[in-house]
Amino acid sequence: MKNISMARDYANRAERIMDEAENALSNGDAAISVRRTQEALELAAKAVLRRLAIEYPREHDVSEALEAVSQRLPDYLKTRVDEIKVMLVELAKVRGPAFYGYEAEGIPASQAFTREYAAETLGKTKPLVELCVRFASE
Repeated sequence: MKNISMARDYANRAERIMDEAENALSNGDAAISVRRTQEALELAAKAVLRRLAIEYPREHDVSEALEAVSQRLPDYLKTRVDEIKVMLVELAKVRGPAFYGYEAEGIPASQAFTREYAAETLGKTKPLVELCVRFASE
C-alpha cells in the first residue's frame, strides 16, 4: 500500500510540474521549461518504478531501471519504454545547464535553450509523462 500511495503522489506531482513546464514555455522561459520537463519525466518514471515496488537508483536518469522492468508493464506503456529512455537520458544531460547555464563558457541558462528546443522537448515528453501517470495512478 505504501508504494501505491507514493507512486500516486509522484504521479500527481509530475503532472503539476509538467503544467509548470508549459507555463514557463508560454511565458518565454525556455530554460525553465526544459528543466521542469526533465523533472516531470524523472518523477513520472520513478512513479512507475515505485508502483512496481522497485527501489530505483538515486539519480536523475533511471532509464536502465525502467528497461529492466519493462516486461512487467502494460502494453500501452511497455511499447513506449524506448522513447521514455531516450528522453530520460537526453534530459538528464541538460538538467544542470537548464538551471545554471553553461558556466565555464559564460552562457546563462536563459540563452542556452531556444523556444523551439523547449517546445519540441515538451511535445515529446508530455505524452510519456501522461502514460507513466496513468500506470502509477491505476
